[in-house]
Amino acid sequence: MTSEEFQTLYSRDLKKLHAEIAQYASDDQLWKVLPGTINSGGNLCQHLIGNLRTYVGLALGNFPYIRNRDSEFADRIFTQTELLEQIVLLQQIVADSIAKMTPEALVSDYPRSVLDMFPQQTISFILTHILAHLSYHSGQINYHRRWITGGTGNSQ
Repeated sequence: MTSEEFQTLYSRDLKKLHAEIAQYASDDQLWKVLPGTINSGGNLCQHLIGNLRTYVGLALGNFPYIRNRDSEFADRIFTQTELLEQIVLLQQIVADSIAKMTPEALVSDYPRSVLDMFPQQTISFILTHILAHLSYHSGQINYHRRWITGGTGNSQ
C-alpha cells in the first residue's frame, strides 16, 4: 500500500470515529459501561488516541507524546468535546506522519524499540495492523453508541 492509500484509509476511519463520538447525547452516555463489557465508548476512544499518537505520531512523525495506557481504560481523561478536539488533532498528526513515508520507508523495519510484535514488521505492515485495530475498536464504539443512545444510524 502507498502512503497516499494509508492516508485515505486512516482519514476515512478517523472521520467515522469523530462522527461516532459526536453522536453521543452527553458525556454521561459516553462513559457508561454496558452489562457484560468492561470498556465505555469514551475509554475505547481514549485508547485509540493513545495508540495512534504513540505508534504513528511519535514513532513515525516524531510528534511528542507521553502515553499512559492504563489511564486510557481506567480514567476519564477527556470530556466529549475534548475527545472530538483530540480526534481532529490526531487526524492531522496521522496524516503528517504518513505523508513522510516514502516507498522505501514503508518497506523498512518499524522500530522494535517502539513496538515488537512480529518477526517481520515493516512500517507498512504495522500501519496495516494499527488500521485494523482502529477499525476494530471503532466498531465497538459504534455498537456501544447505538445501544446507549437508542440510535440505529451509522457514522458516515
